[in-house]
This record gives sequence, structure tokens and C-alpha cells, in this order.
Amino acid sequence: MLVRKETFRVRGFRLHCGATLPEVAVGYESYGTLSPARDNAILICHYFSGTSHAAGRYSPEEPLPGYWDAVIGPGKAFDTARYFILSADTLCNLNVKDPHVVTTGPATANPATGKPYGMTFPPVAIRDFVEVQRLLLDALGIRRLVAVAGPSMGGLQALEWGIAYPERVARMLSVISVASLGPWTLMMPGHAATEAIRLDPRWNGGDYYGKAEPTEGLVLALKILSTIARCPAWADATYGRRPADVAAAPESTPAGRFLIEAELDALARTRAALMDANHYLYLALANAAYEPGSGLLPVAEAFRRIRARCLLLPCRSDLFFPPAETSRLAAALEQTGVTVTLAELASDGGHLAGVLEIEKAAETLRAFLAP
Repeated sequence: MLVRKETFRVRGFRLHCGATLPEVAVGYESYGTLSPARDNAILICHYFSGTSHAAGRYSPEEPLPGYWDAVIGPGKAFDTARYFILSADTLCNLNVKDPHVVTTGPATANPATGKPYGMTFPPVAIRDFVEVQRLLLDALGIRRLVAVAGPSMGGLQALEWGIAYPERVARMLSVISVASLGPWTLMMPGHAATEAIRLDPRWNGGDYYGKAEPTEGLVLALKILSTIARCPAWADATYGRRPADVAAAPESTPAGRFLIEAELDALARTRAALMDANHYLYLALANAAYEPGSGLLPVAEAFRRIRARCLLLPCRSDLFFPPAETSRLAAALEQTGVTVTLAELASDGGHLAGVLEIEKAAETLRAFLAP
């Protein structure tokens, strides 16, 4: 599929924290055709370092399609011959320098000053992402979703959709996700990665726009994130203990590096070129602070609001959101009367398997979406 990015704007957007932004803008993509009754829509929410580019290509020359292209398209699990699939960039999207990303955040110019907000930008919450998506759906005349789905942070958004707007969601698909971040994830990679940015002298309290940026801190944060998003079995099978350069092996010189070190560093530097360090901090805070119902209700009461049928799909080798945490979410939802299907993504790819190996769950997704 060839796709294009559209822009959605909202004036006077009130955030969950109580602050009001004069204008917010997000980019969005769609795949398939909206029915005349506007009753065939599925919302896909993206993961922490992702964008709304869930499927298709912007041009025939684009080397890789969107991250869930394996399950979105004609005849696939999210069948675009049947469904209208919609995906939007979040506020504070990490990839703010990507020309295909539209997002409002710390790197955006404050209309009052003409300069980037920086750390004066108010905190954002998962609920804010949901509210922008709701306004987008309202603008498109979509009152009820066949499903809302997403991996990782996308699963948090899907869960919040089911709580905030139970009458608008028929199915909720939460892939490699949980109810809220546990202490392991809060510390590693949460705290460790954000501290890497703050300890970079060029971060300068978030005041670096127009100056040298804290690239090294951001690169280190991304390396921490990428490492925990995988797992030992994946690292063993992919890299083992091979050196990056046999002529400068790690055991023979302090400057030597293992192949896994060199490749994760190169990947992080490529990704960092499209990202903003302050956006990383804001998005990390939104994830760390999330509680089901956004703190407006006790968790059990929040779960009792859900009317959607739920599919929870953890990965057996996930270190980021261990599958035991997803199992606890399933039990808590069932205790409040929610209909839950708990499946498993059988992969040694770690957390990222829910993004890069989603085709392994294609039939599970298809069966869950069946009328």
C-alpha cells in the first residue's frame, strides 16, 4: 500500500495536568476505506519510539513498510478490504525530526515567545494521547470502533480507551503491554535511560535548542532501551561474542568492541538523528506516570467501566513487560467482569517481537476480530 500523512489540529487543547495548549497538531495515516455508516474503523496506537506509520509505504522507494505491515492490509489480520485502519502520532513523539512526523511537544515553537517550549512545555499523559485521538475520530464522524489496538505504549492507550470511552470500543487488543509500569521497568530502562540524557552536559536543563544538542546522552538512552527491549536468547543467537573487528578484538585492546556493542551503537545513532532528547523525557514521564483510568478512579473501578472484549498478547521472552505482569492484568480484568483472551507470542525476540514479529500472532488477531 502507498500511504500519505495527514495533519490534524486542535485549538485550545486542555491537557490532563490542567494546562491548556493554544494549539496541538498530530499527523495521522489511514488504510482502507471508511464505510458509509462509519462503523468499520480500527484505531492502531503506536509504541514508545514509534510513529503512526503502522503499514504501507510513503513511496515505492521506501525500503521498509510501516511496523505492523505484516498484519495490516488486504487479506491480512487487519483486513483493509473490510476495515478502515487509522493511526495517529502522539504528542511529544520522539521522532519529531522525521519529515513524516507531525507532533506538538517541547521542540515546538511556543506562540507566545516564538521559541521552542523546551522544559516549559506542560507534562503530557497517556490520557492526552487518547483525547487527541478521540477528537480526530469525532472530526471523521466515527462514533464507535471495531477495535483499538497497539503494542507496548500502544497497549496502554488501548486500555485507557476502553476505560475512558467504554461505549465507543467493541474490542481492545493490547500487545506486549501491561496495566502500568512495574518497578523493574521504571528503573531499567526508565530511570537509567532518562538519566543518560540529563547527565549529558549539552542537555543544559533542556535549554539546548539552537545549540549543540545532547546527542551522546540520547544515544546512550536509546542503547539502554534497545538492550532491554531484546533478551539474552536473541543476543546469543544474533551476535554471540563475535568482535566488531577481528583485528582489534576486545580481549586484545581496550579500544576493541564486540559486534553487539558496535551495531547497537550504530542503530542508536541513526535513530537519534530523527529524535529530540526533551521529547524522550516527556514521553518517558507519560509512560511512567500512567495508571489505568489516569488516576481519576481506583483501578478496580476503572476496570469495571470496560465493556470491550479484550485480547492480551505478551511475548514469552519479554524483559521490558514480563508476561507474568500481563497475566496479572488478565486476572484483574476478569475479576471485574471483563471478557479476556490471554494468548502468547512465542518468540525469543524479547519485547520487540511484538513489533517486528507480529505476523506470528496473525491468526490470533484475525480470530479475535471475527464477528
